[in-house]
Amino acid sequence: MTENGDSTTPRAHGRVTRRTLLKATGATALTAGAVTATASPAAADDKPYDAIVVGAGYAGGTVARELGARGMRVLVLEARGRIGGRIEPGTLAGHHVELGGGWFGPGQDLVARELKRYSLSTTEDVHATRMVMPGPNGYASHSPQEAGARLNSLFADFYAGSEQYFERPYEPLHRKDLLASVDRLSLADRIDRLQLTGVDHDWVSGATSVFAGGNKTGSLTGLAQWYQLAGGTYDKFLSVMSQLPEGGMISILERMLRESGATLSLNSPVTAIRERGGLTHVEVRGGRVHKAPVVVLATPVNMWSTLTFEPGLPKVYADAAREGLGVPHATKLWLRVKGTSEAVSAQAPEGAPILLLIPQKQLPDGRIFVAFTGPALDVSDPQAVRAAVRGLLPEARVAEYRAKEWHKDPYARGGWGLRRPGQLLRQLPDIQQPFGRIVFAGGDIASGWNGAFVEGALESGFRAADQAATLAG
Repeated sequence: MTENGDSTTPRAHGRVTRRTLLKATGATALTAGAVTATASPAAADDKPYDAIVVGAGYAGGTVARELGARGMRVLVLEARGRIGGRIEPGTLAGHHVELGGGWFGPGQDLVARELKRYSLSTTEDVHATRMVMPGPNGYASHSPQEAGARLNSLFADFYAGSEQYFERPYEPLHRKDLLASVDRLSLADRIDRLQLTGVDHDWVSGATSVFAGGNKTGSLTGLAQWYQLAGGTYDKFLSVMSQLPEGGMISILERMLRESGATLSLNSPVTAIRERGGLTHVEVRGGRVHKAPVVVLATPVNMWSTLTFEPGLPKVYADAAREGLGVPHATKLWLRVKGTSEAVSAQAPEGAPILLLIPQKQLPDGRIFVAFTGPALDVSDPQAVRAAVRGLLPEARVAEYRAKEWHKDPYARGGWGLRRPGQLLRQLPDIQQPFGRIVFAGGDIASGWNGAFVEGALESGFRAADQAATLAG
Protein backbone atom coordinates (compact mmCIF):
# COMPACT_ATOMS: atom_id res chain seq x y z
CA MET A 1 0.00 0.00 0.00
CA THR A 2 1.24 3.45 -0.79
CA GLU A 3 1.01 6.51 1.42
CA ASN A 4 -2.20 7.66 -0.23
CA GLY A 5 -3.99 4.39 0.25
CA ASP A 6 -3.82 3.28 -3.38
CA SER A 7 -2.79 -0.30 -4.00
CA THR A 8 -0.98 0.89 -7.09
CA THR A 9 0.42 -2.52 -7.93
CA PRO A 10 -2.18 -5.19 -8.74
CA ARG A 11 -2.15 -8.28 -6.58
CA ALA A 12 -2.45 -11.74 -8.11
CA HIS A 13 -3.17 -14.60 -5.72
CA GLY A 14 -1.40 -12.66 -2.97
CA ARG A 15 1.78 -12.04 -5.04
CA VAL A 16 2.84 -8.73 -6.54
CA THR A 17 2.72 -8.87 -10.34
CA ARG A 18 5.10 -7.14 -12.76
CA ARG A 19 2.36 -5.44 -14.74
CA THR A 20 3.25 -1.88 -15.73
CA LEU A 21 0.75 0.66 -14.46
CA LEU A 22 0.03 4.33 -14.99
CA LYS A 23 2.49 6.26 -12.86
CA ALA A 24 2.41 9.84 -11.69
CA THR A 25 5.13 10.68 -14.21
CA GLY A 26 2.88 9.55 -17.04
CA ALA A 27 0.08 11.77 -15.80
CA THR A 28 2.51 14.67 -15.56
CA ALA A 29 3.66 14.14 -19.13
CA LEU A 30 0.07 14.10 -20.30
CA THR A 31 -0.82 17.35 -18.60
CA ALA A 32 2.40 18.99 -19.67
CA GLY A 33 1.19 18.67 -23.24
CA ALA A 34 -2.11 20.27 -22.35
CA VAL A 35 -1.04 23.49 -20.62
CA THR A 36 2.12 25.28 -19.59
CA ALA A 37 3.14 22.95 -16.79
CA THR A 38 5.94 22.40 -14.31
CA ALA A 39 6.55 19.05 -12.64
CA SER A 40 7.67 20.77 -9.43
CA PRO A 41 6.53 23.92 -7.61
CA ALA A 42 6.96 26.93 -9.83
CA ALA A 43 9.42 29.55 -8.66
CA ALA A 44 7.96 32.65 -7.04
CA ASP A 45 7.07 35.25 -9.65
CA ASP A 46 7.59 38.94 -8.92
CA LYS A 47 4.78 39.77 -11.32
CA PRO A 48 1.47 38.81 -9.67
CA TYR A 49 -0.93 36.56 -11.52
CA ASP A 50 -4.43 37.82 -12.17
CA ALA A 51 -5.77 34.80 -10.28
CA ILE A 52 -4.49 31.69 -8.55
CA VAL A 53 -6.52 28.48 -8.55
CA VAL A 54 -5.73 25.88 -5.89
CA GLY A 55 -6.65 22.43 -7.17
CA ALA A 56 -6.66 20.97 -10.70
CA GLY A 57 -9.87 18.99 -10.48
CA TYR A 58 -13.02 19.75 -12.44
CA ALA A 59 -13.96 22.83 -10.43
CA GLY A 60 -10.46 24.26 -10.71
CA GLY A 61 -10.25 23.43 -14.40
CA THR A 62 -13.57 25.17 -15.05
CA VAL A 63 -12.39 28.29 -13.21
CA ALA A 64 -9.06 28.34 -15.06
CA ARG A 65 -10.72 28.07 -18.45
CA GLU A 66 -13.37 30.68 -17.76
CA LEU A 67 -10.86 33.19 -16.35
CA GLY A 68 -8.49 32.51 -19.23
CA ALA A 69 -11.31 33.29 -21.66
CA ARG A 70 -11.54 36.70 -19.96
CA GLY A 71 -7.88 37.32 -20.79
CA MET A 72 -6.65 36.74 -17.24
CA ARG A 73 -3.24 35.32 -16.37
CA VAL A 74 -3.95 32.25 -14.23
CA LEU A 75 -1.75 29.97 -12.14
CA VAL A 76 -3.12 26.57 -11.12
CA LEU A 77 -1.42 24.96 -8.11
CA GLU A 78 -1.98 21.21 -7.81
CA ALA A 79 -0.68 19.22 -4.83
CA ARG A 80 -0.46 15.94 -6.72
CA GLY A 81 1.73 15.00 -9.63
CA ARG A 82 -1.35 14.74 -11.83
CA ILE A 83 -4.55 16.58 -12.61
CA GLY A 84 -8.04 15.34 -11.75
CA GLY A 85 -8.46 15.55 -7.98
CA ARG A 86 -10.93 12.83 -7.05
CA ILE A 87 -11.00 11.78 -10.71
CA GLU A 88 -8.09 9.39 -11.21
CA PRO A 89 -7.47 7.08 -14.18
CA GLY A 90 -5.63 3.82 -13.79
CA THR A 91 -5.18 0.40 -15.36
CA LEU A 92 -5.92 -3.18 -14.36
CA ALA A 93 -5.09 -6.17 -16.52
CA GLY A 94 -4.20 -3.74 -19.30
CA HIS A 95 -7.63 -2.12 -19.23
CA HIS A 96 -8.55 1.44 -18.30
CA VAL A 97 -10.25 1.81 -14.92
CA GLU A 98 -11.50 4.79 -12.91
CA LEU A 99 -10.04 4.88 -9.40
CA GLY A 100 -12.16 7.94 -8.59
CA GLY A 101 -15.42 9.24 -10.04
CA GLY A 102 -16.44 7.17 -13.02
CA TRP A 103 -19.91 7.98 -14.32
CA PHE A 104 -22.45 10.61 -15.23
CA GLY A 105 -25.91 10.34 -16.76
CA PRO A 106 -29.06 11.85 -18.22
CA GLY A 107 -30.17 15.23 -16.93
CA GLN A 108 -26.66 16.45 -16.14
CA ASP A 109 -26.74 19.25 -18.66
CA LEU A 110 -23.44 20.93 -17.88
CA VAL A 111 -21.53 17.71 -18.53
CA ALA A 112 -23.51 17.19 -21.74
CA ARG A 113 -22.58 20.69 -22.87
CA GLU A 114 -18.89 20.03 -22.24
CA LEU A 115 -19.01 16.76 -24.16
CA LYS A 116 -20.55 18.58 -27.10
CA ARG A 117 -18.01 21.40 -26.85
CA TYR A 118 -15.11 18.96 -27.17
CA SER A 119 -16.84 16.51 -29.56
CA LEU A 120 -16.55 13.59 -27.14
CA SER A 121 -18.78 10.55 -27.48
CA THR A 122 -20.11 8.36 -24.69
CA THR A 123 -20.81 4.70 -24.05
CA GLU A 124 -23.34 3.00 -21.81
CA ASP A 125 -22.10 1.11 -18.79
CA VAL A 126 -22.61 -2.67 -18.66
CA HIS A 127 -26.17 -3.75 -17.80
CA ALA A 128 -26.49 -6.48 -15.18
CA THR A 129 -28.17 -9.72 -16.25
CA ARG A 130 -28.63 -10.95 -12.67
CA MET A 131 -28.72 -9.26 -9.25
CA VAL A 132 -27.57 -10.88 -6.03
CA MET A 133 -29.32 -9.29 -3.04
CA PRO A 134 -29.66 -10.05 0.68
CA GLY A 135 -32.20 -12.78 1.40
CA PRO A 136 -33.70 -14.38 4.51
CA ASN A 137 -30.85 -16.89 4.65
CA GLY A 138 -27.80 -15.34 3.05
CA TYR A 139 -28.02 -14.04 -0.53
CA ALA A 140 -30.55 -14.69 -3.28
CA SER A 141 -30.57 -14.10 -7.02
CA HIS A 142 -33.16 -11.94 -8.77
CA SER A 143 -33.76 -10.71 -12.26
CA PRO A 144 -32.89 -7.04 -12.73
CA GLN A 145 -36.58 -6.34 -13.36
CA GLU A 146 -37.70 -8.04 -10.14
CA ALA A 147 -35.03 -6.41 -7.97
CA GLY A 148 -35.55 -3.04 -9.63
CA ALA A 149 -39.29 -3.07 -8.95
CA ARG A 150 -38.73 -3.86 -5.28
CA LEU A 151 -36.03 -1.18 -4.89
CA ASN A 152 -38.30 1.39 -6.53
CA SER A 153 -41.07 0.58 -4.07
CA LEU A 154 -38.79 0.62 -1.03
CA PHE A 155 -37.21 3.94 -1.93
CA ALA A 156 -40.51 5.55 -2.85
CA ASP A 157 -41.35 5.08 0.84
CA PHE A 158 -37.89 6.04 2.02
CA TYR A 159 -37.89 9.37 0.15
CA ALA A 160 -41.60 10.11 0.60
CA GLY A 161 -42.06 13.85 1.02
CA SER A 162 -38.84 14.80 -0.78
CA GLU A 163 -40.84 15.77 -3.85
CA GLN A 164 -42.19 18.58 -1.68
CA TYR A 165 -39.17 19.70 0.34
CA PHE A 166 -37.08 19.50 -2.84
CA GLU A 167 -39.81 20.83 -5.11
CA ARG A 168 -37.05 22.64 -7.03
CA PRO A 169 -34.01 20.40 -6.47
CA TYR A 170 -31.61 22.82 -8.18
CA GLU A 171 -32.74 25.42 -5.63
CA PRO A 172 -32.35 23.35 -2.46
CA LEU A 173 -33.52 26.13 -0.11
CA HIS A 174 -36.71 26.88 -2.06
CA ARG A 175 -38.83 25.13 0.62
CA LYS A 176 -36.66 26.02 3.58
CA ASP A 177 -39.75 25.88 5.76
CA LEU A 178 -40.21 22.18 5.04
CA LEU A 179 -36.51 21.33 5.34
CA ALA A 180 -36.35 22.33 9.00
CA SER A 181 -37.92 19.05 10.14
CA VAL A 182 -35.85 16.71 7.95
CA ASP A 183 -32.39 18.26 7.44
CA ARG A 184 -31.29 17.18 10.92
CA LEU A 185 -32.01 13.51 10.12
CA SER A 186 -29.30 11.03 9.20
CA LEU A 187 -30.00 8.16 6.83
CA ALA A 188 -29.95 5.86 9.85
CA ASP A 189 -32.61 8.03 11.52
CA ARG A 190 -34.86 7.67 8.48
CA ILE A 191 -34.39 3.89 8.38
CA ASP A 192 -35.27 3.67 12.07
CA ARG A 193 -38.40 5.80 11.60
CA LEU A 194 -39.64 3.49 8.86
CA GLN A 195 -39.13 0.52 11.22
CA LEU A 196 -37.71 -1.57 8.42
CA THR A 197 -36.93 -5.16 9.30
CA GLY A 198 -35.38 -8.21 7.72
CA VAL A 199 -34.67 -8.16 4.00
CA ASP A 200 -36.26 -4.74 3.51
CA HIS A 201 -33.88 -3.26 6.07
CA ASP A 202 -30.87 -4.92 4.45
CA TRP A 203 -31.81 -3.79 0.94
CA VAL A 204 -32.28 -0.16 1.98
CA SER A 205 -29.40 0.15 4.46
CA GLY A 206 -26.97 -1.44 2.03
CA ALA A 207 -27.96 0.83 -0.85
CA THR A 208 -27.73 4.04 1.18
CA SER A 209 -24.51 3.16 3.00
CA VAL A 210 -22.68 2.78 -0.34
CA PHE A 211 -23.22 6.48 -1.02
CA ALA A 212 -22.85 7.72 2.56
CA GLY A 213 -19.84 5.85 3.85
CA GLY A 214 -22.03 5.03 6.84
CA ASN A 215 -25.73 5.72 7.38
CA LYS A 216 -25.16 7.57 10.66
CA THR A 217 -22.92 10.08 8.85
CA GLY A 218 -24.86 10.87 5.68
CA SER A 219 -27.89 13.14 5.77
CA LEU A 220 -31.33 12.18 4.51
CA THR A 221 -31.57 15.47 2.60
CA GLY A 222 -28.21 14.82 0.94
CA LEU A 223 -29.41 11.69 -0.83
CA ALA A 224 -33.02 12.92 -1.18
CA GLN A 225 -31.86 15.90 -3.22
CA TRP A 226 -29.95 13.61 -5.60
CA TYR A 227 -33.03 11.41 -5.83
CA GLN A 228 -35.22 14.34 -6.88
CA LEU A 229 -32.60 15.77 -9.23
CA ALA A 230 -32.66 12.42 -11.01
CA GLY A 231 -36.42 12.41 -11.44
CA GLY A 232 -37.80 10.96 -8.21
CA THR A 233 -37.51 7.21 -8.75
CA TYR A 234 -34.73 4.84 -7.76
CA ASP A 235 -34.12 3.51 -11.26
CA LYS A 236 -33.73 7.08 -12.55
CA PHE A 237 -31.37 7.77 -9.68
CA LEU A 238 -29.20 4.84 -10.73
CA SER A 239 -29.29 5.98 -14.37
CA VAL A 240 -27.28 9.10 -13.54
CA MET A 241 -24.34 6.74 -12.98
CA SER A 242 -24.64 4.94 -16.30
CA GLN A 243 -22.59 6.73 -18.97
CA LEU A 244 -18.87 6.77 -19.67
CA PRO A 245 -17.10 9.47 -21.73
CA GLU A 246 -14.72 8.71 -24.54
CA GLY A 247 -11.18 8.73 -23.13
CA GLY A 248 -12.33 8.31 -19.54
CA MET A 249 -13.56 10.80 -16.96
CA ILE A 250 -10.33 12.82 -17.21
CA SER A 251 -10.88 13.59 -20.90
CA ILE A 252 -13.02 16.73 -20.52
CA LEU A 253 -10.70 18.18 -17.88
CA GLU A 254 -7.63 17.69 -20.06
CA ARG A 255 -9.25 19.74 -22.79
CA MET A 256 -10.44 22.41 -20.38
CA LEU A 257 -6.94 22.98 -19.06
CA ARG A 258 -5.48 22.98 -22.55
CA GLU A 259 -7.97 25.65 -23.60
CA SER A 260 -7.37 27.71 -20.44
CA GLY A 261 -3.81 28.71 -21.28
CA ALA A 262 -3.10 28.60 -17.54
CA THR A 263 0.24 27.81 -15.96
CA LEU A 264 -0.09 24.50 -14.14
CA SER A 265 2.29 23.73 -11.29
CA LEU A 266 2.11 20.09 -10.20
CA ASN A 267 3.51 18.75 -6.93
CA SER A 268 2.66 22.10 -5.36
CA PRO A 269 0.72 21.51 -2.11
CA VAL A 270 -0.54 24.80 -0.70
CA THR A 271 0.04 25.34 3.02
CA ALA A 272 -1.24 28.87 3.63
CA ILE A 273 -3.36 31.61 2.09
CA ARG A 274 -2.78 35.10 3.45
CA GLU A 275 -4.34 38.41 2.43
CA ARG A 276 -1.88 41.30 2.52
CA GLY A 277 -1.87 44.69 0.87
CA GLY A 278 -4.78 43.98 -1.44
CA LEU A 279 -3.23 40.73 -2.70
CA THR A 280 -3.52 37.10 -1.73
CA HIS A 281 -0.21 35.43 -0.86
CA VAL A 282 -0.40 31.69 -1.54
CA GLU A 283 2.38 29.71 0.09
CA VAL A 284 3.44 26.32 -1.27
CA ARG A 285 5.23 23.69 0.78
CA GLY A 286 8.89 24.61 0.85
CA GLY A 287 8.18 28.32 1.23
CA ARG A 288 7.52 29.52 -2.31
CA VAL A 289 4.91 32.27 -2.42
CA HIS A 290 2.71 33.30 -5.35
CA LYS A 291 0.61 36.47 -5.42
CA ALA A 292 -2.62 37.49 -7.11
CA PRO A 293 -5.58 39.78 -6.44
CA VAL A 294 -7.77 36.72 -5.91
CA VAL A 295 -7.39 33.04 -5.13
CA VAL A 296 -9.94 30.31 -5.86
CA LEU A 297 -9.79 27.42 -3.41
CA ALA A 298 -11.01 24.46 -5.47
CA THR A 299 -10.12 21.56 -3.18
CA PRO A 300 -12.33 19.13 -1.25
CA VAL A 301 -13.79 20.77 1.86
CA ASN A 302 -12.05 18.05 3.91
CA MET A 303 -8.73 19.69 2.92
CA TRP A 304 -9.54 23.14 4.32
CA SER A 305 -8.48 22.16 7.83
CA THR A 306 -4.93 21.49 6.57
CA LEU A 307 -4.43 25.13 5.46
CA THR A 308 -3.50 28.27 7.37
CA PHE A 309 -5.75 31.23 6.60
CA GLU A 310 -4.92 34.84 7.49
CA PRO A 311 -7.28 36.24 8.50
CA GLY A 312 -8.94 33.16 9.94
CA LEU A 313 -12.07 31.79 8.32
CA PRO A 314 -15.53 32.87 9.55
CA LYS A 315 -17.74 30.36 11.30
CA VAL A 316 -19.53 28.81 8.29
CA TYR A 317 -16.24 27.90 6.61
CA ALA A 318 -14.50 26.95 9.85
CA ASP A 319 -17.38 24.64 10.82
CA ALA A 320 -17.31 22.96 7.40
CA ALA A 321 -13.55 22.51 7.65
CA ARG A 322 -13.89 20.95 11.11
CA GLU A 323 -16.86 18.73 10.28
CA GLY A 324 -15.82 17.78 6.75
CA LEU A 325 -18.07 17.01 3.82
CA GLY A 326 -16.36 14.06 2.14
CA VAL A 327 -17.69 10.65 3.17
CA PRO A 328 -15.48 9.24 5.94
CA HIS A 329 -14.82 5.87 4.31
CA ALA A 330 -14.60 5.48 0.55
CA THR A 331 -12.70 2.59 -1.01
CA LYS A 332 -13.06 1.70 -4.67
CA LEU A 333 -11.90 -1.78 -5.60
CA TRP A 334 -11.27 -3.03 -9.16
CA LEU A 335 -11.08 -6.80 -9.63
CA ARG A 336 -10.14 -9.16 -12.45
CA VAL A 337 -12.22 -12.24 -11.77
CA LYS A 338 -12.07 -15.73 -13.23
CA GLY A 339 -14.70 -18.44 -12.87
CA THR A 340 -17.57 -16.34 -14.20
CA SER A 341 -18.10 -14.03 -17.14
CA GLU A 342 -21.71 -13.29 -16.26
CA ALA A 343 -22.67 -9.63 -15.87
CA VAL A 344 -23.94 -10.09 -12.32
CA SER A 345 -24.23 -7.29 -9.78
CA ALA A 346 -24.42 -7.77 -6.04
CA GLN A 347 -25.43 -5.64 -3.08
CA ALA A 348 -24.86 -6.40 0.60
CA PRO A 349 -26.23 -4.98 3.89
CA GLU A 350 -24.46 -2.15 5.68
CA GLY A 351 -21.43 -3.47 7.53
CA ALA A 352 -20.54 -6.12 4.95
CA PRO A 353 -16.96 -6.22 3.61
CA ILE A 354 -18.13 -5.43 0.07
CA LEU A 355 -21.25 -3.28 -0.17
CA LEU A 356 -21.72 -3.18 -3.93
CA LEU A 357 -20.26 -5.16 -6.82
CA ILE A 358 -20.84 -3.96 -10.40
CA PRO A 359 -19.96 -5.84 -13.62
CA GLN A 360 -17.64 -4.15 -16.09
CA LYS A 361 -15.72 -5.35 -19.13
CA GLN A 362 -16.00 -9.02 -20.13
CA LEU A 363 -12.69 -10.83 -20.68
CA PRO A 364 -11.91 -14.11 -22.47
CA ASP A 365 -11.40 -15.88 -19.14
CA GLY A 366 -13.72 -13.91 -16.88
CA ARG A 367 -14.73 -10.33 -16.20
CA ILE A 368 -13.62 -7.10 -14.57
CA PHE A 369 -15.77 -5.89 -11.69
CA VAL A 370 -15.74 -2.68 -9.67
CA ALA A 371 -16.69 -2.75 -6.01
CA PHE A 372 -17.27 -0.32 -3.16
CA THR A 373 -16.14 -1.66 0.18
CA GLY A 374 -16.90 -0.98 3.81
CA PRO A 375 -14.51 -0.48 6.75
CA ALA A 376 -14.76 -4.20 7.51
CA LEU A 377 -12.56 -5.12 4.53
CA ASP A 378 -8.78 -4.76 4.67
CA VAL A 379 -7.98 -4.28 0.98
CA SER A 380 -4.26 -4.81 1.65
CA ASP A 381 -5.06 -8.45 2.47
CA PRO A 382 -5.56 -10.46 -0.76
CA GLN A 383 -7.02 -13.42 1.15
CA ALA A 384 -9.66 -11.18 2.74
CA VAL A 385 -10.53 -9.65 -0.64
CA ARG A 386 -10.91 -13.08 -2.24
CA ALA A 387 -13.13 -14.26 0.63
CA ALA A 388 -15.32 -11.14 0.41
CA VAL A 389 -15.90 -11.64 -3.30
CA ARG A 390 -16.70 -15.35 -2.84
CA GLY A 391 -19.22 -14.38 -0.18
CA LEU A 392 -21.24 -12.65 -2.90
CA LEU A 393 -20.25 -14.77 -5.92
CA PRO A 394 -19.14 -18.24 -4.76
CA GLU A 395 -17.99 -19.17 -8.26
CA ALA A 396 -15.67 -16.17 -8.62
CA ARG A 397 -11.88 -16.35 -8.24
CA VAL A 398 -10.02 -13.08 -7.91
CA ALA A 399 -6.95 -13.12 -10.17
CA GLU A 400 -5.77 -9.59 -9.34
CA TYR A 401 -7.14 -6.33 -8.02
CA ARG A 402 -6.44 -2.68 -7.44
CA ALA A 403 -7.83 -0.55 -4.63
CA LYS A 404 -8.01 3.15 -3.89
CA GLU A 405 -8.75 4.23 -0.32
CA TRP A 406 -9.78 7.84 -0.71
CA HIS A 407 -10.04 8.48 3.02
CA LYS A 408 -6.28 7.75 3.21
CA ASP A 409 -5.39 10.02 0.31
CA PRO A 410 -3.53 13.00 1.84
CA TYR A 411 -5.05 15.42 -0.69
CA ALA A 412 -8.64 14.22 -0.38
CA ARG A 413 -8.96 13.03 3.24
CA GLY A 414 -12.29 11.45 2.37
CA GLY A 415 -14.41 10.33 -0.53
CA TRP A 416 -16.97 12.20 -2.59
CA GLY A 417 -18.94 14.88 -0.83
CA LEU A 418 -22.23 14.14 0.92
CA ARG A 419 -23.69 16.59 3.40
CA ARG A 420 -23.98 15.55 7.02
CA PRO A 421 -27.19 16.13 9.02
CA GLY A 422 -27.94 19.81 9.42
CA GLN A 423 -25.28 21.07 7.02
CA LEU A 424 -27.63 22.10 4.23
CA LEU A 425 -29.49 24.69 6.29
CA ARG A 426 -26.42 25.78 8.26
CA GLN A 427 -24.12 26.24 5.27
CA LEU A 428 -25.99 27.27 2.13
CA PRO A 429 -25.77 29.80 0.62
CA ASP A 430 -23.08 31.41 2.82
CA ILE A 431 -20.43 28.77 2.10
CA GLN A 432 -20.66 29.60 -1.61
CA GLN A 433 -19.75 33.28 -1.08
CA PRO A 434 -16.22 34.74 -1.22
CA PHE A 435 -14.43 35.66 1.99
CA GLY A 436 -12.21 38.64 1.40
CA ARG A 437 -10.22 37.78 -1.68
CA ILE A 438 -10.74 34.02 -1.35
CA VAL A 439 -13.35 32.37 -3.58
CA PHE A 440 -14.53 28.83 -2.79
CA ALA A 441 -15.28 26.19 -5.44
CA GLY A 442 -15.84 22.46 -5.66
CA GLY A 443 -18.56 19.90 -6.09
CA ASP A 444 -18.87 19.59 -2.29
CA ILE A 445 -20.52 23.04 -2.09
CA ALA A 446 -22.59 22.99 -5.29
CA SER A 447 -26.29 23.79 -5.12
CA GLY A 448 -27.46 21.06 -7.48
CA TRP A 449 -25.50 17.87 -8.11
CA ASN A 450 -23.27 18.41 -5.10
CA GLY A 451 -20.61 16.06 -3.85
CA ALA A 452 -20.26 12.97 -5.97
CA PHE A 453 -20.80 14.42 -9.42
CA VAL A 454 -18.73 16.25 -12.04
CA GLU A 455 -21.92 18.19 -12.77
CA GLY A 456 -21.70 19.86 -9.35
CA ALA A 457 -18.02 20.67 -9.80
CA LEU A 458 -18.81 22.38 -13.11
CA GLU A 459 -21.69 24.36 -11.56
CA SER A 460 -19.48 25.53 -8.72
CA GLY A 461 -16.62 26.34 -11.07
CA PHE A 462 -18.74 28.60 -13.26
CA ARG A 463 -20.03 30.47 -10.19
CA ALA A 464 -16.54 30.83 -8.72
CA ALA A 465 -15.12 32.12 -12.00
CA ASP A 466 -17.69 34.94 -12.06
CA GLN A 467 -16.93 35.80 -8.43
CA ALA A 468 -13.16 35.74 -9.00
CA ALA A 469 -13.35 37.92 -12.10
CA THR A 470 -15.34 40.51 -10.14
CA LEU A 471 -12.85 40.54 -7.25
CA ALA A 472 -9.85 40.72 -9.57
CA GLY A 473 -11.33 43.88 -11.09
